[in-house]
Amino acid sequence: MTHRFPIKEIALQAGLSTATVDRALNKRANVSPQTSTRVKTAVEELMGQERQLSAMGRRMFIDIVMETPTRFSREVKSASEIVLPTIGPAVFRPRFLFSETLEETETVAILKRIAKRGSHGVCLKVRDLPKVREAIFKLTQKGIPVIALFSDISGQQMGQTYIGLNNINAGRTAAFLLDKALDTDRGTILTTKGQISFTGESDREKGFKDALLKRGSKLKIIDVSGGGGLPNQTAKHVREIATNSKNIKAVYSMGGGNKAILKILHECGHKPSIFIAHDLDEENRVLLEQRDITYVLHHDLQNDMRNAFLTIAAHHKLTPDINLNCLAEPQIITPENIPTEYK
Repeated sequence: MTHRFPIKEIALQAGLSTATVDRALNKRANVSPQTSTRVKTAVEELMGQERQLSAMGRRMFIDIVMETPTRFSREVKSASEIVLPTIGPAVFRPRFLFSETLEETETVAILKRIAKRGSHGVCLKVRDLPKVREAIFKLTQKGIPVIALFSDISGQQMGQTYIGLNNINAGRTAAFLLDKALDTDRGTILTTKGQISFTGESDREKGFKDALLKRGSKLKIIDVSGGGGLPNQTAKHVREIATNSKNIKAVYSMGGGNKAILKILHECGHKPSIFIAHDLDEENRVLLEQRDITYVLHHDLQNDMRNAFLTIAAHHKLTPDINLNCLAEPQIITPENIPTEYK
């Protein structure tokens, strides 16, 4: 593997020992494919950061750990790389660790490694589980600021900051749009969540159900959860419900996998008149342009990541301790108003 960075720099970026990096770079024995990928990714990230590294400022290593489908992690990484050159006076060097699935033990192991080697800040989108909360608390006890991105972690006493969508209001907005669009109280609404242990999706569901109840809607809600927003798993869960359901008039997808959801509904003979999704990732942009989905509830990822980096900088007294508006309200995107930068 060719590179132009010192092994120590690559090791810091990858979060590995210099010996491990040396073995991977020289393609020696006993190096796992996962380790080789981490080293390769670290070199690519360093190359992308060269322009920023020419600026004056303190170097800040930020760990961004997310359990999310690749389609969304790509958007987060792109948003981070766009805003990083605008953040000063520090030079932020993100270490991305994305996985489509992270079990509780895996997440805890990652957080323990970060605590051991050190970090200037940790941004997380992970499941809200007891052992994960314990590992987060240990990070904050060591003085490492923790940002919960897009899905909060319960227990504010642990010291983490939430940055992302106002998920309760997003659910309420979905309920308003859906209730206004349907001309009858008869029928079924299909709601889908990726994981029941993601607080963000649970908050969306709560806001949605509370708002429909308040509006007096008698529409039947059937929930499908557990597909992780991944196509195959989501399709499996949706098929089990769609096969035995009648008159599915609408879909509120809180966790993604929308192309797969639409395919299964079509195969089962359902033609929902309204489909509400979240986030302007590549898949949803195409579905929106094709008018296969009706609305996307969107928020500005670049602004979220900018707020995350500024919050970490303020923690380290590198910027004034200003009050940032870190709770984003949902933007309603239709096929007619897709922002130019997303087309």
